[in-house]
Amino acid sequence: MTASASPQILRLPSPEDFVTFAPEFGTRFILTVDTEEEFDWSKPLDRTSHGLDHIPRLAKFQQFCEGLGVVPVYLVDYPVASDPRAAEVLGAAVLAGRAEIGVQLHPWVNPPYDELVNVHNSFAGNLPADLERAKFRKLRDTIEQAFGVGPLIYRAGRYGVGPNTAAALSDCAIAIDTSVRSRFDYSSTGGPNFRDHPLRPWWIDRRNGLMEMPLTTVFAGHLRRHGPAVYPALWRVPRLRGALARLGLLDRIPLTPEGVTVLEALTGIDMALESRLPLLVFSFHSPSLRPGYTPYVRSEDDLDQFYDWWRGVFAHLARHRVRPTCVSEIIAAAQV
Repeated sequence: MTASASPQILRLPSPEDFVTFAPEFGTRFILTVDTEEEFDWSKPLDRTSHGLDHIPRLAKFQQFCEGLGVVPVYLVDYPVASDPRAAEVLGAAVLAGRAEIGVQLHPWVNPPYDELVNVHNSFAGNLPADLERAKFRKLRDTIEQAFGVGPLIYRAGRYGVGPNTAAALSDCAIAIDTSVRSRFDYSSTGGPNFRDHPLRPWWIDRRNGLMEMPLTTVFAGHLRRHGPAVYPALWRVPRLRGALARLGLLDRIPLTPEGVTVLEALTGIDMALESRLPLLVFSFHSPSLRPGYTPYVRSEDDLDQFYDWWRGVFAHLARHRVRPTCVSEIIAAAQV
């Protein structure tokens, strides 16, 4: 198979590529956690200026999810996978099926260290194919050794997939990529453009059983049907985007507690259900579990509001009979 004919995550799917799930699957939601090191998002990236102080806080979040019948998917990067505390906190839950482990590649902190550390190279898909593959394999093997299970799901750090990513995933028996952040465009900093990608899961490589599970971001407001065309046109005037949101005309709502109020999230859920999406994909960054490590959780009060956000969201989903799911169930329900 030539490079041009190889499976591509960034290629827009055809109608026949969309995944059909078993009828009993219904409408579900899944919670993914970008489980990563702490670093200052406002400073240039480097290989050493990071910490892992929040890792013990994963225990409380895992307990919280178990109490509500939710199986979180921890997408683990190399610094976390290499820290014995991560397996101590999550290992038993993973082996018992109360949590799942996946792969998240931050290339600048993931060996082999054969590239310059810069913004362009922070998107793993921009790296030479052999280097991207080597970093991915090193991370995958480290995760399997630490947790005792082979991961089946992948998310590129900074959502940075590229032309060679799908082949590397298929070769390592990854069943789900969840790197596509639909309605977002990272091309201004050298990353991918997901502006036109759909929200429904689709087959990247049906023959090898590799599907895309995009993160859920919806438009709300009176102009929501025009969102895909109007919202990108306003990138030079972010204040106008804010004004449209405040006026109830147009708002882009990703399903995350980071920078999204619970009321906005409930509206986003309603819009997703109105669009009959079979799967709602939630996400957040694990350093938000300890105050001071992300812009979204600066105090213990913020952390309390973070947990309240999830309580409100889970209750709203339950009222709409949207049940939680996990990677193993998604794979089993997908009809090839």
